[in-house]
Amino acid sequence: MKVFLAGYNVDTDALNELKEQGKAREDLTPEVLSAAYARISRDPRPINEIRVDARSEVERARRSNTSIIFKMGHHSVAEHAVFNLDILGVSRLAMEELERFRLSSYTEKSQRYITLDKDFVIPEEIKGSSLEKTFADMVRKQNKAYFELFERLKTHVFDKHADLAQDPKNHNLLEGWAKEDARYITALATESQVGQTINARNLELLLRRFASHPLSEVRQLGKAIYERVSDVAPSIIIFHEANDRDSKMYPELKELAGKLIGSHAELKTKDDAALVQLVEYTQKGDQIIAASLLHTSSNLPYEECRSITEKLPQDKQKEIFKTAWQNLQVYDSMPREFEYANLTFNIVLSSACFGQLKRHRMSSITAQPYDTSLGLTIPEAIKEIGMKGYFCQIADETNEVYAKIKDKNPLAAPYVLTNAHRKRVLIRVNAREMYHISRLREDQHAQWDIQNISREMSRQAKRVMPLTFALLGGKDRYNDVYHEIFGHLPKVAEVVLPGARNIK
Repeated sequence: MKVFLAGYNVDTDALNELKEQGKAREDLTPEVLSAAYARISRDPRPINEIRVDARSEVERARRSNTSIIFKMGHHSVAEHAVFNLDILGVSRLAMEELERFRLSSYTEKSQRYITLDKDFVIPEEIKGSSLEKTFADMVRKQNKAYFELFERLKTHVFDKHADLAQDPKNHNLLEGWAKEDARYITALATESQVGQTINARNLELLLRRFASHPLSEVRQLGKAIYERVSDVAPSIIIFHEANDRDSKMYPELKELAGKLIGSHAELKTKDDAALVQLVEYTQKGDQIIAASLLHTSSNLPYEECRSITEKLPQDKQKEIFKTAWQNLQVYDSMPREFEYANLTFNIVLSSACFGQLKRHRMSSITAQPYDTSLGLTIPEAIKEIGMKGYFCQIADETNEVYAKIKDKNPLAAPYVLTNAHRKRVLIRVNAREMYHISRLREDQHAQWDIQNISREMSRQAKRVMPLTFALLGGKDRYNDVYHEIFGHLPKVAEVVLPGARNIK
């Protein structure tokens, strides 16, 4: 056996220094890896030798990439080229579009931990018009409210958690709690930044979607990204321009939906209505997953495993799940067989909460535009400090400005809405992903808004698949839930840390 480290991500400043210190290098491009790996299926030589050829003949490698991707349709070779992108000065609204791509990685500036400054994006759609001042004045008023709320909330949090406040090490944590509630009054126009890691195939998809996007900011972002990568890897970023599929599909569907729905009254969700509704799920999901576990562990066809499972009494079905779970640690994922049962939820949630839910990219998530008639998500701490009226006053003024802008330019209007405003989301998860959401978002360290949503998702999931979801819960409750099922705590796995003693 031989293993070669073919490459890894390198900071571009280091690459530029390498170019300056030595002779010009044409082979400092991820295209050579794509071209080399593309030849593996047809070239009998060892891979490391193929890579040497690709590096020595970059233009030939580029022609090979273009031929394989464009003529043969083998886009997967572009996945071997990976880019890291620093993206700054983008609105929270545009960030939602950026983070829709599930096969990418993102780390975004958090409004929970960083005190917001006053930078915000003015939509190109209203720049230079009479609406620009109206928009900017409203956002500045929201920002002023943010700082006022933050100061009041900080005092409240320190008083409420006086025991924690005694230790200066906890002060950043407590301030973070104040920030995360104060930010609910800030606009979707607020600037943010993100580090993104994406392979060339998915980057090409992103560029194509952005080129077709109705928002000017998103189109500009796509152009800026393309300018950074096109010279580095021209042979694997090919289909990046706008097309009819991306530019026309949803507008045409919206037009059709208007005709089909007609004058049907829309269901509006207020503060006291159900925010989470399980609208579809796999019938007999417990039996399906149990049968899938038997199928993997036997030589029987799935149909026979299903027949056997459905005839088993409840305690025997439960034994299948317990056997699959008995060696699980809190960091372990559910077996892949749990992907055969699905749940679909209709969720009404705040922009702040959506910012966290959308990160669960292995689920299927589609969303409607923000809708002011769906009400607001107001942090309890805002109410506790007696500032709900002030919060709602700012929100009402925001809604008035939103309506004024929407009347003239609907595309620009959502920028002025706040993190408290809501949208309706449809999310489909398999049972394995539901566990991932629960472990991360029901944990005591998770933000309260996403805790509430995920906790309700879990409650409804347990109702329809009690065996499948018996171990559901946040990381902080894992030992307790495990103990309820097995009567003892899980065995603690040995962890080996580099440069440290083994721990248990």
